Amino acid sequence: MNIDDIINFNTSTPDIERYSLADEKVLSGKPSQELSNHYSSPCGQFHTGVWQGDKGRWKVEYTEHEYCEILSGTSVIRCDDGKEMRVTEGDRFVIPAGFSGTWEVIDTCKKVYVIFEANEG
Repeated sequence: MNIDDIINFNTSTPDIERYSLADEKVLSGKPSQELSNHYSSPCGQFHTGVWQGDKGRWKVEYTEHEYCEILSGTSVIRCDDGKEMRVTEGDRFVIPAGFSGTWEVIDTCKKVYVIFEANEG
């Protein structure tokens, strides 16, 4: 490994994956999403990149640990008991594996994500 192996988000040009959520997850809107994965570890447990979502609300169930940094827009994250957290530009937080609830994009939201998926067992 050398300096050329460092991934710089400013110069990296990953493919952009555009997708829609499965109908059974969507609670409101038609939230199309974009994902630009800048790096995945060889073991497949660690990923980082940029995600963007359009207005809408959908169910989430995290099997992974995710660090998020909101670059623009506003979202509301709600857990199953109804408690909520509003996140906007500059907010940084971790969603632990096991979190279940909803993610709602109020204004088109863009975030940097860092995901760690632990091995099962």
